[in-house]
Amino acid sequence: MLAATVRVTRDLDAAEEIVQDAYVRALVDWSRGGVPANPGAWLTTVARRLALNRIARAKTLATKLPLLLDEPEDPVEHPFPDDRLRLVFTCCHPALSREAQVALTLRLVCGVATPDVAHAFLVSEATMAARITRAKKKIAAARIPYAIPAEEELPARLDAALSVVYLLYTTGHTAPAGEDLVRDELTARALDLTLMLRTLLPDAREAAGLHALLLVHEARRSTRTDAEGRLLRLAEQDRTRWDPALIEQADALIIDALQAGPPGRYVLQAAIAALHAQAPTYEDTDWPQILVLYDALLRVWPSAVVALNRAVVVAEVHGPEPALAAVDALEGLDGYRYLHSTRADFLHRLGRHDEAAAAYEAALALTENEAERSFLKTQGL
Repeated sequence: MLAATVRVTRDLDAAEEIVQDAYVRALVDWSRGGVPANPGAWLTTVARRLALNRIARAKTLATKLPLLLDEPEDPVEHPFPDDRLRLVFTCCHPALSREAQVALTLRLVCGVATPDVAHAFLVSEATMAARITRAKKKIAAARIPYAIPAEEELPARLDAALSVVYLLYTTGHTAPAGEDLVRDELTARALDLTLMLRTLLPDAREAAGLHALLLVHEARRSTRTDAEGRLLRLAEQDRTRWDPALIEQADALIIDALQAGPPGRYVLQAAIAALHAQAPTYEDTDWPQILVLYDALLRVWPSAVVALNRAVVVAEVHGPEPALAAVDALEGLDGYRYLHSTRADFLHRLGRHDEAAAAYEAALALTENEAERSFLKTQGL
């Protein structure tokens, strides 16, 4: 609805207000006459009419209406397969910083709540709310149009669009807060957008890499918790329940991407995930090869979170002591719960149980997802 309305208003703030007004109308009209056969089409039609009425009240209808009504729904020069993807690329405007592009798109296009966007960027909710507000003000002040980017502009916006989809999926894969470990609506939305990206840009290797990464995660998702909802470590998961067709599909995408040229961060992450998925048992995992891939990933994506994940592999290859040293050398992750839970695991394996318990407590204090909290409570005993 928002994507369709923005195409009329060319103003994101106005489109948000109009969409809210359409929902208010639905509450009134549907309570009287019942829910229509196609609620989405009803809401989109009402939102479009409200947008046109707003233009009329501004006394610009006479000049705007012909342009709005004559625009084809799917212009040939902009072959987007879906309005949502169209708006993702529209919001990933190069006039904004990369962080602002991704945060604004997650919040307004993908429906991710501000606290969850903040969690994805490892900042406070207040900080993220201020960043999103500043980005919207910059758009208004600089008169940046919400125009559909031309086909030749898409490659420059692709990395930001991929970041949006990646963070959307990770937010759904392990919900930052709440009772459930997974938010199915977010992971499904991310998968849909990934398929659309590959349709739009079939030769984009990183889009294929992201798709492969999500396929591997989907192949394993049903085994991440037991029947009672208890979180399971990778070593505890029933690998016979992993979906071999999805893993095979992901592997084919990875091989094609690796053969086509130097891998980027999504292809490398997919290759790491695939090695985990292809190992018949946890003990048979090719940890040295995964460490090589993490070294390559750290070169193309020098991130503290990547370095933390690499330390987990170092512990499997070289033992917990050098892994702990690597973790303790990291900076900027004090508010990241996985830093503390990872330290706790290494300390426990080194027999430093009091320090491990304190680290688990630190992780627990930063964790709001109930499945993860229950897991940490048992580990910290």
